[in-house]
Amino acid sequence: MEIRWGRLRSIVWTAVFLLATIIVASAAGENAGRPSEFVFLVQITLLIAVGRGLGEVMQRIGQPSVIGELLGGLLLGPSLFGWLWPSAQSAIFPSSGEQKALLEGVAQFGILLLLLLTGMETDLALVRKVGRAAIAVSITGIVVPFVCGFALGEFLPQSLISHPEARLIAALFLGTALSISSVKIVAVVVREMNFMRRNVGQIIVASAITDDTIGWIIIAMIFSLAARGNLDLPSVAQTLLGTFAFLAVSLTIGRRLVFRLIRWANDYLLSSAAVITVILLLMCAMAMITRLIGVHSVLGAFIAGVLVGQSPILTRQINERLRGLISSLFMPVFFGLAGLSADLTVLKDPNLLMLTATLVLIASIGKFGGAFAGGALAGLTRQESYALASGMNARGSTEVIIATIGLSMGVLSQNMFSMIVTMAILTTMAMPPMLRSALARLPLGKEEKERLEREEYEQKGFVANLERLLLAVDESTNARFASHIAGLLAGSRGLPITVLHVGARAKQQESKRAEDESHEAAVLNAAQAVAEAQADGGGNVEVTTRSRDETTAEAIAEEAKKGFDLLIVGIDEVTDSDGGFDRKVDALTSGFTGPLAIAVAKGIHLKQPASNARKIMVPVSGSTVSRRGAEIAIALARLSPEPLHAVYVSTTRDRGTRRTSPSMSLAKEEAILKDVATAAARYDVDVRTALRASTAPDVSILQEIAASRADLVVLGVDRIQGSTLIFGSVAATVLSRSKASVLLVSGGELRSKT
Repeated sequence: MEIRWGRLRSIVWTAVFLLATIIVASAAGENAGRPSEFVFLVQITLLIAVGRGLGEVMQRIGQPSVIGELLGGLLLGPSLFGWLWPSAQSAIFPSSGEQKALLEGVAQFGILLLLLLTGMETDLALVRKVGRAAIAVSITGIVVPFVCGFALGEFLPQSLISHPEARLIAALFLGTALSISSVKIVAVVVREMNFMRRNVGQIIVASAITDDTIGWIIIAMIFSLAARGNLDLPSVAQTLLGTFAFLAVSLTIGRRLVFRLIRWANDYLLSSAAVITVILLLMCAMAMITRLIGVHSVLGAFIAGVLVGQSPILTRQINERLRGLISSLFMPVFFGLAGLSADLTVLKDPNLLMLTATLVLIASIGKFGGAFAGGALAGLTRQESYALASGMNARGSTEVIIATIGLSMGVLSQNMFSMIVTMAILTTMAMPPMLRSALARLPLGKEEKERLEREEYEQKGFVANLERLLLAVDESTNARFASHIAGLLAGSRGLPITVLHVGARAKQQESKRAEDESHEAAVLNAAQAVAEAQADGGGNVEVTTRSRDETTAEAIAEEAKKGFDLLIVGIDEVTDSDGGFDRKVDALTSGFTGPLAIAVAKGIHLKQPASNARKIMVPVSGSTVSRRGAEIAIALARLSPEPLHAVYVSTTRDRGTRRTSPSMSLAKEEAILKDVATAAARYDVDVRTALRASTAPDVSILQEIAASRADLVVLGVDRIQGSTLIFGSVAATVLSRSKASVLLVSGGELRSKT
């Protein structure tokens, strides 16, 4: 799309001129000692409008939007606006006094929010997955530029250091500033190139995450040194111990606490913004804790973001709301203010211009060389190491945040700050084209291709997109069987489960149950078995128990408001004498419109409801609900010693009449079975297939259950609209006549609390 630069310039500068004229007139009649609300609103308006506008322009030409927000501040600051119209610029953006404090207050809170967002984008599981390569790249990518930056700081002219007597602190700060990368910019470009799941893309992002984490810890330490003004070893040791204790507690006890708080807010608070409120309070609390132990509050905000991002019930909508607030308000204000604080007119001094070029060169060579060496040490190819080095060289928003902190602490002089901002802009603008070029040349290996195909399949799948499970049970054998099924489904990904005890006197019944026989124990035992058996590991399952004495309809309706993706039902009486569902099942499911799973224990599961099915059968027909049933069956079959048995059956509409002639092609049916086998192979599940296209579906299923001696049949069913719960005649027949346990899985959209 062609960008109309002339029109954009005219709009921006017309707005600036008009607003500047108004503000100059307004400022002339006001008391200079009092901050003006009008001036503050004009400042915010200009920074958002110009910053976001230029950010849009940057995105259209393949650059990160943060560059536009920085350029917006530079245009509105002394670098251009102040040079063209000094009186208007100083009236709108005064350099001192209470007026400036208003804008700086917003920007300082913006720093915490930006670090919260950065932490939320930090995937520690990804770092663990590619740990060896990521750590090697991070160590060399930090050490080499750090040494270069520290050496440069030791030889800088005294005019560039605010406090020459604290040159050591300034050198340490400069070394850290040159060694850190911008995980946000790196992740944006890698995601844009569709390389986020590629091996090298994961290493690049994981290395940037590690860089960021180590960098913020170091910055917090340097802040402590700068605050004391000297290298007091006992104080430094105290700060180090406090920081490591904070990290240890946060990443263990704190992780669980944060998850419980977010879950509590989601489940019990009525406000739609309750979870966001809790997240912001957590950020503020952890920022204050780090400040109290003597390190910078940005570390607390960053770790809060890491913990929040790991919460398994942080819905996409909540994430996008929080991200939208930060991106639309606080980012343009903060980066715009950083641009306002930088005066690029100082670069007209040949000496400063030469020092800036030296700074950019040292930063680029140090980071590129260090990351390239780390890739080589990790056993990566030259092409992969080049891509790594290209991606890690972007400083972007992270560099600007560090420079702003250094300026506010008095570690950096105004000229040094301008030089670092220039370096951040240049390295960030150079990174996207370099990384795109490097990634485009990387070949795709066989193992990597298979993994990418499996992950692409999972993104579109039902099981892989489950976030929360609701288990409704009484005290029956079916309930314990349903609990075991729920644990198997949750165990692979550590999904949180809410166990809802329903029925008369549920609370009294619950108090009488032995702990080792409880539904919670069945869920946790099954989840643990999955985690131990899977090659790629599993997650810890959080189980919340609620006992309700209300009617089942009221209990489920109340829980359904909290956002669940699948309701699993296990109660004693499932069907009535007429072959339909018992009225209790009907009442139980009437308040839930999402996907359902109804478990009925038969055969071996009547005596051992918590045992894994050895032989699992799944009928498929190519419909959406049959594919959903196949996904559930594959997930359950990962612990089965026997192959999964998939049988093609005709639909109810066909009733087995479509394939009466031997000459008719069965290519479509065979393709459906092949798709199931391919999906199962991605999880190392063997499949045996059978084709029964010429028989009525209910008859075919019952015949295959008997022939295969299945222990469990997973049947995908359509929920027929009506006043009662109906899945159709096939489900009713299988449910009443099957000798194997039955799991009925209905369709429906995944739900999330808004």
